[in-house]
Amino acid sequence: MEDRRTIRVTGRGTLKLRPDITRLTITLNGHEKEYADTVERSSHATDALAAAITPLGFERTSLKTLSFDVNARYEGVNDKDGNYRRVFMGYEFSHVLKLEFPSDNALLGRVLYALAHSGADPEFDISYTVKDREAAKNELLAKAVEDAAAKAKTLSCAAGTKLGQIRSIDYSWGEIEMAVRPMNRMMKAADTAEEAAFGCAVNIEPDDITVSDTVTVIWDLV
Repeated sequence: MEDRRTIRVTGRGTLKLRPDITRLTITLNGHEKEYADTVERSSHATDALAAAITPLGFERTSLKTLSFDVNARYEGVNDKDGNYRRVFMGYEFSHVLKLEFPSDNALLGRVLYALAHSGADPEFDISYTVKDREAAKNELLAKAVEDAAAKAKTLSCAAGTKLGQIRSIDYSWGEIEMAVRPMNRMMKAADTAEEAAFGCAVNIEPDDITVSDTVTVIWDLV
């Protein structure tokens, strides 16, 4: 069998994206003595969130669950003899949801104000992403392949050879996070309740999202 010469090159694509979607990641926490009561409290808190945002033009289904957990809750105590032990205190829930909408600081302010007055006592963080993530991924891959081809052409020319057919393209297909977080911390919605004008005070201009990825291409050399 003919032993073909090959060249293996890794190309990198980099892309700057202008965020056009605001994403709120909302966390609800609570605890009760009984499991059923804990689940019911979680349901009521979620209903309160939905009721708060629907007057702003959102559907209830706009709130998407990212995770939901109910776990036994224990606290460490020392008994009268000074021995440490864990005491069952009931159950606690954590419900993490997201709400996405076209970036609009005025709407963001109204949403945050509504969350603060929902009665659900949520925590949240703010991030920004892009609507057409699939198109951005495809453009990123195209740039990576173009970079690999340019490098391979330069190397093969310097070696006095030419590129032949592509033998393989290797790409990890891993998930690429296309988001930027100008406020890199969780905030308590209730903390804004005392500021009646909070809904008018939001003025966030997120930076561009920079993403990069690589592909490895193998060509025959002729």
